[in-house]
Amino acid sequence: MDPALLRERELFKKRALSTPAVEKRQASSDSGSHKKKKPKVDRESSSGSKHSAESSNGSFNIKASSGYKFGCLAKIVNYMKTRHQNGDTHFLTLDEILDETKLLDIGMKQKQWLMTEALVSNPKIEVRDGTYGFKPKYNLKDKKALVRLLDKHDQLGLGGVLLEDVEEGLPNSAKAIKALGDQIIFVTRPDKKKILFYNDKHCQFAVDEEFQKLWRSVPVDSMDEEKIEEYLKRQGITSMQETGPKKVLPVQKRKKQGGQRKRHFKTHNNHLAGVLEDYSDGVPAKK
Repeated sequence: MDPALLRERELFKKRALSTPAVEKRQASSDSGSHKKKKPKVDRESSSGSKHSAESSNGSFNIKASSGYKFGCLAKIVNYMKTRHQNGDTHFLTLDEILDETKLLDIGMKQKQWLMTEALVSNPKIEVRDGTYGFKPKYNLKDKKALVRLLDKHDQLGLGGVLLEDVEEGLPNSAKAIKALGDQIIFVTRPDKKKILFYNDKHCQFAVDEEFQKLWRSVPVDSMDEEKIEEYLKRQGITSMQETGPKKVLPVQKRKKQGGQRKRHFKTHNNHLAGVLEDYSDGVPAKK
Protein backbone atom coordinates (compact mmCIF):
# COMPACT_ATOMS: atom_id res chain seq x y z
CA MET A 1 0.00 0.00 0.00
CA ASP A 2 1.08 3.58 -0.63
CA PRO A 3 2.83 4.99 2.46
CA ALA A 4 1.13 8.40 1.99
CA LEU A 5 -2.29 6.84 2.27
CA LEU A 6 -1.22 4.95 5.37
CA ARG A 7 -0.06 8.21 7.00
CA GLU A 8 -3.38 9.94 6.18
CA ARG A 9 -5.24 6.96 7.61
CA GLU A 10 -3.30 7.12 10.87
CA LEU A 11 -3.87 10.87 11.17
CA PHE A 12 -7.61 10.40 10.58
CA LYS A 13 -7.77 7.78 13.34
CA LYS A 14 -5.95 10.06 15.75
CA ARG A 15 -8.30 12.97 14.98
CA ALA A 16 -11.37 10.71 15.28
CA LEU A 17 -10.23 9.31 18.61
CA SER A 18 -9.00 12.58 20.10
CA THR A 19 -11.96 14.84 19.22
CA PRO A 20 -14.85 12.75 20.77
CA ALA A 21 -12.77 12.06 23.91
CA VAL A 22 -12.37 15.77 24.65
CA GLU A 23 -16.07 16.48 24.02
CA LYS A 24 -17.17 13.59 26.23
CA ARG A 25 -14.98 14.72 29.13
CA GLN A 26 -16.34 18.26 29.01
CA ALA A 27 -19.94 17.10 28.72
CA SER A 28 -19.54 14.56 31.51
CA SER A 29 -17.86 17.07 33.87
CA ASP A 30 -20.47 19.74 33.19
CA SER A 31 -23.42 17.39 33.49
CA GLY A 32 -21.94 15.80 36.61
CA SER A 33 -21.61 19.15 38.36
CA HIS A 34 -25.20 20.02 37.46
CA LYS A 35 -26.46 16.65 38.56
CA LYS A 36 -24.69 16.91 41.88
CA LYS A 37 -26.10 20.35 42.61
CA LYS A 38 -29.66 19.70 41.47
CA PRO A 39 -30.43 16.66 43.64
CA LYS A 40 -29.60 18.66 46.78
CA VAL A 41 -32.21 21.26 45.95
CA ASP A 42 -34.67 18.60 44.83
CA ARG A 43 -34.16 16.55 47.97
CA GLU A 44 -34.72 19.53 50.23
CA SER A 45 -37.82 20.64 48.38
CA SER A 46 -39.14 17.12 48.01
CA SER A 47 -38.54 16.30 51.69
CA GLY A 48 -40.29 19.49 52.80
CA SER A 49 -43.21 18.88 50.53
CA LYS A 50 -43.33 15.26 51.69
CA HIS A 51 -43.47 16.25 55.39
CA SER A 52 -46.10 18.88 54.72
CA ALA A 53 -48.13 16.40 52.69
CA GLU A 54 -47.85 13.77 55.42
CA SER A 55 -48.87 16.21 58.15
CA SER A 56 -51.76 17.55 56.13
CA ASN A 57 -52.88 14.06 55.19
CA GLY A 58 -52.65 12.96 58.83
CA SER A 59 -54.87 15.76 60.12
CA PHE A 60 -57.22 15.27 57.21
CA ASN A 61 -57.47 11.56 57.88
CA ILE A 62 -58.25 12.16 61.58
CA LYS A 63 -60.95 14.70 60.75
CA ALA A 64 -62.33 12.52 57.99
CA SER A 65 -62.45 9.42 60.18
CA SER A 66 -64.20 11.20 63.07
CA GLY A 67 -66.63 12.86 60.68
CA TYR A 68 -67.33 9.55 59.01
CA LYS A 69 -68.03 7.84 62.36
CA PHE A 70 -70.48 10.48 63.56
CA GLY A 71 -72.07 10.60 60.13
CA CYS A 72 -72.75 6.86 60.36
CA LEU A 73 -74.16 7.31 63.87
CA ALA A 74 -76.52 10.10 62.76
CA LYS A 75 -77.69 8.01 59.82
CA ILE A 76 -78.42 5.04 62.10
CA VAL A 77 -80.35 7.14 64.66
CA ASN A 78 -82.43 8.82 61.95
CA TYR A 79 -83.21 5.48 60.37
CA MET A 80 -84.27 3.95 63.71
CA LYS A 81 -86.51 6.96 64.35
CA THR A 82 -88.13 6.71 60.91
CA ARG A 83 -88.85 3.00 61.19
CA HIS A 84 -90.30 3.52 64.70
CA GLN A 85 -92.63 6.22 63.34
CA ASN A 86 -93.73 3.82 60.62
CA GLY A 87 -94.69 1.20 63.20
CA ASP A 88 -91.58 -1.03 63.01
CA THR A 89 -90.81 -1.10 66.73
CA HIS A 90 -89.06 -4.48 66.92
CA PHE A 91 -85.38 -4.43 67.85
CA LEU A 92 -82.52 -5.13 65.41
CA THR A 93 -78.97 -6.37 65.71
CA LEU A 94 -76.12 -4.12 64.60
CA ASP A 95 -75.50 -6.23 61.48
CA GLU A 96 -79.18 -5.89 60.51
CA ILE A 97 -79.01 -2.11 61.06
CA LEU A 98 -75.87 -1.79 58.94
CA ASP A 99 -77.48 -3.94 56.24
CA GLU A 100 -80.69 -1.87 56.15
CA THR A 101 -78.81 1.47 56.25
CA LYS A 102 -76.39 0.22 53.54
CA LEU A 103 -73.30 0.82 55.71
CA LEU A 104 -71.68 -2.49 54.79
CA ASP A 105 -68.29 -0.89 54.04
CA ILE A 106 -67.80 0.23 57.65
CA GLY A 107 -64.55 -0.90 59.30
CA MET A 108 -64.12 -3.04 62.39
CA LYS A 109 -62.95 -0.06 64.52
CA GLN A 110 -66.04 1.94 63.66
CA LYS A 111 -68.24 -1.09 64.26
CA GLN A 112 -66.66 -1.68 67.67
CA TRP A 113 -67.09 2.01 68.50
CA LEU A 114 -70.78 1.82 67.66
CA MET A 115 -71.29 -1.29 69.79
CA THR A 116 -69.35 -0.22 72.90
CA GLU A 117 -69.74 3.57 72.99
CA ALA A 118 -71.92 5.37 70.47
CA LEU A 119 -75.17 3.39 70.47
CA VAL A 120 -74.99 2.43 74.15
CA SER A 121 -74.62 6.02 75.37
CA ASN A 122 -77.03 7.58 72.86
CA PRO A 123 -80.21 8.83 74.64
CA LYS A 124 -82.38 7.93 71.65
CA ILE A 125 -81.26 4.30 71.40
CA GLU A 126 -82.35 1.48 73.73
CA VAL A 127 -80.27 -1.69 74.05
CA ARG A 128 -81.79 -5.11 74.83
CA ASP A 129 -79.63 -8.24 74.84
CA GLY A 130 -77.37 -7.02 72.05
CA THR A 131 -80.22 -5.62 69.95
CA TYR A 132 -81.11 -1.97 69.37
CA GLY A 133 -84.34 -0.01 69.13
CA PHE A 134 -85.46 3.60 69.10
CA LYS A 135 -86.15 5.25 72.48
CA PRO A 136 -88.65 8.15 72.23
CA LYS A 137 -89.51 10.54 75.05
CA TYR A 138 -93.07 9.17 75.17
CA ASN A 139 -93.53 5.59 74.03
CA LEU A 140 -97.11 5.65 72.71
CA LYS A 141 -98.69 2.64 71.04
CA ASP A 142 -101.92 4.17 69.76
CA LYS A 143 -104.27 7.15 70.01
CA LYS A 144 -105.72 5.93 73.33
CA ALA A 145 -102.27 6.08 74.88
CA LEU A 146 -101.93 9.67 73.63
CA VAL A 147 -105.27 10.66 75.22
CA ARG A 148 -104.21 9.10 78.52
CA LEU A 149 -100.91 10.98 78.42
CA LEU A 150 -102.57 14.34 77.75
CA ASP A 151 -105.23 13.69 80.41
CA LYS A 152 -102.54 12.83 82.96
CA HIS A 153 -100.62 16.02 82.17
CA ASP A 154 -103.84 17.99 82.56
CA GLN A 155 -104.73 16.40 85.92
CA LEU A 156 -101.23 16.93 87.34
CA GLY A 157 -100.99 20.49 86.05
CA LEU A 158 -97.99 19.70 83.83
CA GLY A 159 -99.41 21.54 80.82
CA GLY A 160 -99.25 20.24 77.29
CA VAL A 161 -96.94 18.01 75.27
CA LEU A 162 -94.80 19.06 72.33
CA LEU A 163 -96.13 17.88 68.99
CA GLU A 164 -92.65 16.82 67.89
CA ASP A 165 -92.35 14.55 70.95
CA VAL A 166 -95.71 12.96 70.07
CA GLU A 167 -94.67 12.48 66.44
CA GLU A 168 -91.42 10.91 67.62
CA GLY A 169 -93.04 8.33 69.89
CA LEU A 170 -96.42 7.58 68.27
CA PRO A 171 -96.42 5.45 65.10
CA ASN A 172 -98.52 7.02 62.35
CA SER A 173 -99.07 10.06 64.58
CA ALA A 174 -100.74 12.24 61.95
CA LYS A 175 -103.48 9.66 61.40
CA ALA A 176 -104.02 9.18 65.15
CA ILE A 177 -104.21 12.93 65.90
CA LYS A 178 -106.67 13.45 63.07
CA ALA A 179 -108.86 10.62 64.41
CA LEU A 180 -109.03 12.18 67.90
CA GLY A 181 -110.55 15.38 66.53
CA ASP A 182 -111.73 17.85 69.18
CA GLN A 183 -110.33 15.81 72.07
CA ILE A 184 -107.06 17.67 71.49
CA ILE A 185 -106.38 21.40 71.51
CA PHE A 186 -103.45 22.85 69.54
CA VAL A 187 -101.56 25.90 70.85
CA THR A 188 -98.69 27.50 68.93
CA ARG A 189 -95.87 28.98 71.01
CA PRO A 190 -93.95 32.13 70.06
CA ASP A 191 -91.11 29.93 68.75
CA LYS A 192 -93.61 28.33 66.29
CA LYS A 193 -93.62 24.98 68.10
CA LYS A 194 -97.03 23.38 68.57
CA ILE A 195 -98.27 22.10 71.94
CA LEU A 196 -101.03 19.53 72.44
CA PHE A 197 -103.47 19.87 75.35
CA TYR A 198 -106.26 17.60 76.51
CA ASN A 199 -109.68 19.12 75.82
CA ASP A 200 -111.58 18.36 79.04
CA LYS A 201 -115.22 18.82 78.02
CA HIS A 202 -116.40 18.63 81.64
CA CYS A 203 -114.86 22.07 82.18
CA GLN A 204 -116.85 23.62 79.37
CA PHE A 205 -119.68 25.65 80.92
CA ALA A 206 -121.27 29.04 80.27
CA VAL A 207 -120.17 31.97 82.46
CA ASP A 208 -122.43 34.98 82.99
CA GLU A 209 -121.23 38.09 81.17
CA GLU A 210 -121.65 40.24 84.29
CA PHE A 211 -119.31 37.92 86.20
CA GLN A 212 -116.80 38.04 83.34
CA LYS A 213 -116.80 41.88 83.46
CA LEU A 214 -116.24 41.85 87.21
CA TRP A 215 -113.44 39.31 86.85
CA ARG A 216 -111.67 41.31 84.15
CA SER A 217 -112.08 44.60 86.03
CA VAL A 218 -109.80 43.47 88.88
CA PRO A 219 -106.19 44.45 88.05
CA VAL A 220 -103.66 41.89 89.24
CA ASP A 221 -100.75 42.65 86.92
CA SER A 222 -98.73 44.45 89.59
CA MET A 223 -99.56 41.99 92.37
CA ASP A 224 -97.69 38.84 93.21
CA GLU A 225 -99.15 35.74 94.86
CA GLU A 226 -98.41 36.90 98.41
CA LYS A 227 -100.22 40.21 97.93
CA ILE A 228 -103.20 38.44 96.34
CA GLU A 229 -103.37 36.05 99.29
CA GLU A 230 -103.23 38.95 101.78
CA TYR A 231 -106.02 40.73 99.91
CA LEU A 232 -108.20 37.62 99.99
CA LYS A 233 -107.64 37.24 103.72
CA ARG A 234 -108.70 40.86 104.35
CA GLN A 235 -111.85 40.21 102.38
CA GLY A 236 -112.56 37.10 104.41
CA ILE A 237 -111.91 34.73 101.52
CA THR A 238 -109.91 31.60 102.11
CA SER A 239 -107.50 30.66 99.37
CA MET A 240 -107.50 27.16 97.90
CA GLN A 241 -104.06 26.49 99.28
CA GLU A 242 -105.39 26.50 102.86
CA THR A 243 -108.15 23.99 102.07
CA GLY A 244 -105.69 21.30 101.09
CA PRO A 245 -104.09 18.84 103.46
CA LYS A 246 -101.61 20.45 105.76
CA LYS A 247 -98.09 19.21 105.77
CA VAL A 248 -97.12 17.47 108.98
CA LEU A 249 -93.76 18.67 110.17
CA PRO A 250 -91.41 15.90 111.24
CA VAL A 251 -90.88 15.64 114.97
CA GLN A 252 -87.38 16.70 115.85
CA LYS A 253 -85.63 14.33 118.16
CA ARG A 254 -83.89 15.83 121.15
CA LYS A 255 -80.19 15.61 121.04
CA LYS A 256 -78.52 13.76 123.83
CA GLN A 257 -76.48 16.05 126.01
CA GLY A 258 -72.86 15.23 126.47
CA GLY A 259 -71.63 13.66 129.68
CA GLN A 260 -73.39 11.28 132.00
CA ARG A 261 -75.85 12.62 134.46
CA LYS A 262 -75.77 11.45 138.03
CA ARG A 263 -78.68 9.16 138.61
CA HIS A 264 -81.01 9.92 141.48
CA PHE A 265 -82.79 7.09 143.25
CA LYS A 266 -85.80 7.26 145.43
CA THR A 267 -85.06 6.61 149.08
CA HIS A 268 -87.11 4.09 150.97
CA ASN A 269 -87.26 3.12 154.63
CA ASN A 270 -87.13 6.70 155.85
CA HIS A 271 -87.89 5.55 159.38
CA LEU A 272 -84.51 3.84 159.42
CA ALA A 273 -82.58 6.94 158.37
CA GLY A 274 -80.38 6.92 161.45
CA VAL A 275 -79.59 3.24 161.23
CA LEU A 276 -78.90 2.63 157.52
CA GLU A 277 -75.80 3.95 155.77
CA ASP A 278 -75.55 5.30 152.21
CA TYR A 279 -73.04 3.40 150.04
CA SER A 280 -73.93 5.05 146.70
CA ASP A 281 -70.65 6.96 146.67
CA GLY A 282 -68.62 3.94 147.61
CA VAL A 283 -67.59 2.31 150.81
CA PRO A 284 -66.68 4.96 153.39
CA ALA A 285 -63.19 4.81 154.77
CA LYS A 286 -62.77 3.30 158.19
CA LYS A 287 -62.35 5.83 160.97
